[in-house]
Amino acid sequence: MKHAILAGLFTAALAVPALATDYTILAPAAPGGGWDQTARTMQEVLQAEGISDSVQVQNVPGAGGTVGLAQFASSATGKADQLIVGGYVMVGAILTNASPVSLADVTPIARLTGEYEAIVVPTASEIQDINQLVEMLKADPGSVSWAGGSAGGADHIAVGLLANAADVDPTAINYIAYSGGGEALAAILGNQVTAGISSLGEFKPQAEAGTLRILAVTSEERIEGVDAPTLTEVGLDVVLQNWRMVAAPAGLSPEDEAAIAADIETMAKSTAWQEALATKGWADTYLAGDAFRAQLEEETATTAAVLKDIGLVE
Repeated sequence: MKHAILAGLFTAALAVPALATDYTILAPAAPGGGWDQTARTMQEVLQAEGISDSVQVQNVPGAGGTVGLAQFASSATGKADQLIVGGYVMVGAILTNASPVSLADVTPIARLTGEYEAIVVPTASEIQDINQLVEMLKADPGSVSWAGGSAGGADHIAVGLLANAADVDPTAINYIAYSGGGEALAAILGNQVTAGISSLGEFKPQAEAGTLRILAVTSEERIEGVDAPTLTEVGLDVVLQNWRMVAAPAGLSPEDEAAIAADIETMAKSTAWQEALATKGWADTYLAGDAFRAQLEEETATTAAVLKDIGLVE
């Protein structure tokens, strides 16, 4: 009888579902930008799919995400309920800011999304197309001011590559870095700059509302639903995709790391996540495990070479 009771209790214990982790996701940028949108979309989907009962988002802006990364690396070590979003921008910012903390100080979990860059002006701007903007850049690089994300990030790199492709000295560009997409958008709409550059999804609502004009995108081919040419169409050999990722702290046990990876994979393959990607115009670039870590190492080396070419790092 005793053995039967114990066996019954053991079976009942196995039948109880594991408690979902209550995650906190650090978005290392101000509200409104791509990382903030990524973190808050993760928050919505993780909760809607029952993967996590409660998800909080914390914003820590500054220096292309390296301020938030440093805080995360120092305070979250070994904590399996902490996550941070990042991506291509952070790779560049780590290099340009000579950050003492890098992605080697966290545990990369997965690449989640990819998005092409868009170059925009207010609809009231006298600049009607990308060729006109490029001609202004060739005539006087410093007279064309660009609003974008943090120095050394995807936006900055895209402008540098555009300058190179247009035979303009990339070190002469007048690039103004903002810590969040909301701040950059306000500068563009307020006519404080000549043009703006960021991920397409950050500009799409304003373009659809008629307040921004998209001049060009950095994709290989035209993007469905976007009335704008690619840079390659107008003779500028520039293709760039800004990708975003999620990482966990360093110092996790193999079991904790595997549990987080499983949660993120479940989220990335869910219907709710796929619907969110479609709504926001994000490409599904999910890549996890050793394959993602290898890609991250390659991307870091490639980015360093690009930043040297355009004069942003020694």
